[in-house]
Parts: sequence; structure tokens; C-alpha cells
Amino acid sequence: MSIWFKILAILVTIVIAFIVGVTYMGIRRKIIARTQNRFGPPVWQNFYDIIKLYSKETSIHHGVMHHMGPLWFVAMAITAVLFIPVVYGSEFFANFNFNGDLILILYLLTFGPLGMAMGAGQTGNPNSAIGVTRGLSLMVGYEIPWLFAIIALMVQYHTTSVTDMVRIQQESGTWFMFSNPWAFIAALMTLPGMFHYSPFDIIGAPAELASGPMSENGGKYLGIFMSAGSVLAFVKLTLFVDIFMGGATNLVELVVKTFAVYMYPVLWSIVSVRFRTEQAIRYFWGWPLFFGVLALIVAFV
Repeated sequence: MSIWFKILAILVTIVIAFIVGVTYMGIRRKIIARTQNRFGPPVWQNFYDIIKLYSKETSIHHGVMHHMGPLWFVAMAITAVLFIPVVYGSEFFANFNFNGDLILILYLLTFGPLGMAMGAGQTGNPNSAIGVTRGLSLMVGYEIPWLFAIIALMVQYHTTSVTDMVRIQQESGTWFMFSNPWAFIAALMTLPGMFHYSPFDIIGAPAELASGPMSENGGKYLGIFMSAGSVLAFVKLTLFVDIFMGGATNLVELVVKTFAVYMYPVLWSIVSVRFRTEQAIRYFWGWPLFFGVLALIVAFV
């Protein structure tokens, strides 16, 4: 495989991740509007918003970390998507997956948002600081049951490779969501928290914190965060599909599966009111953690 072929594959993967992520978020805005008896913005409105934000200038300077935070976030999002096998069996979309890549991806998913936290923390805005504190507390809440679910599958199938997990499901004809349903339930229950959708939208909380960490980020800064968030959404959905739903052998199958998974946190957010921080943590350390521990016990047994 030539280096130019690999570079082309990387660029196409990043573009697909961005387009799918932004489109899904546009569909979410449309669905929420229709359930509230509004027409809402067009599905492609987020593309317009990102283009508009990149065209703006900003004169806010709070320090080096304020500038590095968005770049850190988008770098982690792009790096994470490059280690996920987007289409199983495709040499073009194989990316850089290797034995142990699942551990690296979990690390990147945790490490990425810290860029937003450090960038927002240097602004001096109290709304940003409160949002960061809430976000880190929420991360501690959902990461524990999520990791229990993933570790259970690692133990059960003796692999830390995403590609191997997809291969096992493809060859056996049984998705992991059926072979270890407790891990699937635990991971599914943490998904809305990972997207920060209601009832776990305590980080931005516009009515309380004026968007929290985004309070001092406008123009290009906000455009970078929106772009990175879209790519990160694609990463989370694709990883979930690869681990629990047998992956995808073509892009159409990938879109169908990821969209079906994405509708779960979206529809839940429509009928939910915002939790307080302690309520959110209590939720994640309740039934999701119980099912995560049960999944690990089943894997060992």
C-alpha cells in the first residue's frame, strides 16, 4: 500500500466522520423541533453555522491554553477516528487499528475533552469554571460503568483489538449485545451521558451557565469545538457499533446502525429534564454500574 493511498484514506475518513456527525446533529435539532410543534432549522443548518463561525474574527485573548484547548480537542477527536476500523474488511477504511487499539481509543475519548476543560479554565469566566467542574464530575460518573462493560468484553473474548471483536462477531454470527447483554445494557445506559444530552446536559446548561465552557469561546474557537464534537460523536457511535453490533461491512450499513444507536440518547433527551450533578452521578453509579459489574462477573465465569 502506497503512502499516498494511506493519506487519501485518512482524509476521506475524517471528512466522512465530520459530515456524518454534523448531519446527525442537524437531524437531532429537526426532530426536537418537530416534537415541540416547531419546524426548526434545516438539517444542514449546522454546516452553515460552522462555515459562518470560521469566517468570524475574535479578539479575545486569555492566554496560551485558551488557544491550545480547541486544538487539543480537535486533535484528539481526529486521532481517535483514525484508530477505529470504520468498515470491516475494507483495506481503504482499515485505518491504523492494531492489537490493543481499544485501550488507546478509550484513553483518547477521555483525554480529548480535557483540552476543552483547560482552555475554558483559563478564561476566568465563572460560568466556564462551573461547567468544567460539572463536566469532569460527569465524566467520572459515566466512565466507570462504561469501562466495566468494555473490560468485560476484553476478558470474555481475550482481545483488546476492535478489529478482532468485529471479526469474532462476523464469524460467529452473534453480536456481543446478545452474547453479553449485561455489558450492552451498561454501555447503552451510559450513552446519553457521553453525548451530554438531557438529562445529562449539565455542562452547558444554557439557562444556568450561559453554555458553560463555551461562554468565552466564539467565532473560530466555537467552530473548532463544533467540528471536533461532530467527529467525536461519529467516533463514539462507530465504536459502539463495532463492539456491540458486529461492525459494518459497508458505509450504508454503518450509517444505518450508527443512526439507530444515536436515536436512543436523542429521543431520551426529548422527554427528560436536566439532572443535577449529584443526581447524574447517582444514576450512573446505580443500575449502569450494577450491569457493568454483572457483565464482568459473567465474563469471568
